[in-house]
Parts: sequence; C-alpha cells; structure tokens
Amino acid sequence: MPELPEVEVARRALEEHCVGKRIVRCSAADDTKVIDGVAPPRLEAALVGRTISAACRKGKNLWLALDSPPFPSFQFGMAGAIYIKGVELSKYKRSAVSPTEEWPLKYSKLLVVMDDGLEFSFTDKRRFAKIRFLDNPEAVPPISELGPDALFEPLHLDDFVESLSRKKAPIKALLLDQSFISGIGNWIADEVLYQARIHPMQTASMISKEKCKALHQCIIEVIEKSLEVGCNSRKKIDFITVGGRTSAYVPELQKLDGIDATASRAKISKEQSKSNKAAREVDDDEEEAKPAKRGRKQLVKATHEIQEDEEDAKASKRGRKQPAKTSKGSWKKAHHSSEGSGDDDSDDEAVDKVVAEQGKRRDPKQPSEAKSSSDKGGSAAPAKRPQRKKRQL
Repeated sequence: MPELPEVEVARRALEEHCVGKRIVRCSAADDTKVIDGVAPPRLEAALVGRTISAACRKGKNLWLALDSPPFPSFQFGMAGAIYIKGVELSKYKRSAVSPTEEWPLKYSKLLVVMDDGLEFSFTDKRRFAKIRFLDNPEAVPPISELGPDALFEPLHLDDFVESLSRKKAPIKALLLDQSFISGIGNWIADEVLYQARIHPMQTASMISKEKCKALHQCIIEVIEKSLEVGCNSRKKIDFITVGGRTSAYVPELQKLDGIDATASRAKISKEQSKSNKAAREVDDDEEEAKPAKRGRKQLVKATHEIQEDEEDAKASKRGRKQPAKTSKGSWKKAHHSSEGSGDDDSDDEAVDKVVAEQGKRRDPKQPSEAKSSSDKGGSAAPAKRPQRKKRQL
C-alpha cells in the first residue's frame, strides 16, 4: 500500500517534470468508483487547456494546483500509483515504463498529455483509489481530517511527548491513526518502532520520555531515508496484529515495559498451557489405542498358526506322494502377499472362520460313541455265542 514516501516521490516527479506545462489532452476511464463526484467526460473537458502550477501533498493524498480552480486530487488507496512515461519515479517500484510496454497502462484511470509531449498516468488495479475535482482539496475530507504531515509538519518534541501521554492506545495503532499523524502507514510504523526499540503493543502513555524522544527523531529519519533507499533487517522478525494490522517487530530489541510486559507474559503462559494440555490429550488417546491394536495382532497371529497346523495335518493324511493342493509354504506365500497389500478384512474373516470351526470339531482324543445294536437303540452289550451240539457216540 502506498505510504508517505511513495506519494512524496510521485509529487516530486510531477513537480520536476510537469509544473509550468499546459495540458493538451486528457483521457479519463469510465470508472465512477474511482473517479468520484465528477463525470469522466466533464473531468476531461475541465482539464484540457489548464496549466499546472504546483504539485501538493498531505499525508497519503496528492493534488495538482492549476492556474485556476477546481483542482484534481488523488487519494492513492491500496494500489494507486503515478507513472510518467520514460521517467523512473521510485526505487520501490519497477523501472520506468519502457517504449515497448503497453501505454497507456492497463489500469490507467486518468491519462494526461502535456504540451511538450510528456505523458503521465494515474493507475489503480484494486479500485480503492479516488480521483476528485475540488475547488479547495485541503478544506474538505479526507484531507481536512488529517493530522500534521509526518514530513512537512513534524510536531515539536514537547508537544509530541505531551500528546503521547494522553493516549491509551498501543503505539502502533496510534501511529496508523491519520488524524494523529498523517502519512505513516504499516511498514513505516514498523520501521520507526524498530529503530526506536519500542514494542508495537506498548501503550503510548507508558512510553518513557527518553523513548518518546527517540521515536520522534526516528519518524523524521526513517521517512527521509526511505525517500532515498529501501530498508531491510537480518535479525529475527516476529509478526503480531495490532490495531487490526499485521505488525513486524524484532523481539530481541523491541521489548514491552511495565504492566504491558506482565500482561503479555500472562497471555503467553495461558496460551502455552492450553497448547500443552491439548498435546497431552492427544498422547493419552494414542496410548489407549496401543493395547487394543496389540491384542488384535496377537489374535491374528494365533489364527494363522492354527491354520498352518490344520494344513500340516491334511498333508500328513494324504501321504508324502500326494502333497496337498495348498501347501504350507504356498499358504504362507499367499498370507504374506495379503499382508503386503494391507488387507485387514481377510485377517478378520480368517479369525471368524477358525473360531466357528473350533466349535464344530470334535476332540480326536475322545472315543467315538458306540453304535446302537438295533434301530430302536438300547444297550451296546455283545450278543451271546450259540451253544455247540453234543456229538453222539
């Protein structure tokens, strides 16, 4: 999102290349969401023939002062940008638009051609920017509602310290409040707090006078430096949410003080306690599942051993010359194949089959019941031997 440095770079480029020149042609996009309060054809007609006398900025807003009002103003929103054909504006953006690149740019909302042939375009691919046509841009919102400009209107140190002492908001949220200081956005606030060694969540009123002085100086230095070069850091950076925005900070250097530090430690301890409790519950569930899993494996193993014994007995009855159609080795091979495929259902069926068969089998050690001597049943006693006839002498 464009912040003060990007908008200031655009202002300086327009001031250098466009001030004193006359507009000879203008093309406004048919996008009334971006072009606010004025019909695109009327904006085009009103700009042609006018001379640019100054390029002005406050906070993240820019406007062009013409030889007479009204003036076009530009609120950059999330993705607004100024491009001048053939001119490199900022190191934050890609290089200047090349002659082979599409022009006007795909997301151009207003294209202006000067009397010397120079062209500039205001673009916005996200459509959150605003182009307005106003008699006095500084006298109406949003510019009229802005606080002092962080670069052009820095607060005196004593006023800055006094103002912070009355604020109960986290310092990061306060810096993002455009009615307090205008022009500071998310990444500028993070960089300023890093340089001043202040935690983003530190309550503004609890910042010491020494750190307030450092913060005041860093706001000016970071903005001036950011107009020249980009910034980076090799230290460990953490991210938190403050004032609804993601904030980057270096824990090693930016520490909370006083009651804010105590509250932060208590919050972290509570979160860690919840996390540890959840981890223990997961471990307990896993431990409870292990015995049941081991018991099932032992049952499956015992079932396989019973099946092997039955196959051996059948092979022994058929004799060595007539091996069983399904030998012990082949059964094992098939068994290992099913294990490799992860077929747990086959193991379950085998267990059920063996249990059923065991109920039907008779114990081979017990003698068979004697058959009845008559159809009606009865005693199984042996029949009497018939007597031999006596021989006659």
